[in-house]
Amino acid sequence: MHTLGRFWNTKIIVLPGVTVIKKGPYRYLKHPNYVIVAVELFTIPLLIGAELTAFLFPILHLLLLRIRIPSEEKALTRAT
Repeated sequence: MHTLGRFWNTKIIVLPGVTVIKKGPYRYLKHPNYVIVAVELFTIPLLIGAELTAFLFPILHLLLLRIRIPSEEKALTRAT
């Protein structure tokens, strides 16, 4: 979020004339925020003893990302 600054949001938006960010964690991963969210979805439920939630939520998150990431990539490809 810090690296993207004012460009961070939850929508798939490609702004004309703005280049893809390739600094910070984006040097290593195309979608670093999703890794952090997956860790949170696993860790936070474990902290309160919700083992089933800690197992189930990351799996559901991965299922959603199977739709979300290709949509983002398609939008970025059209913009370039």
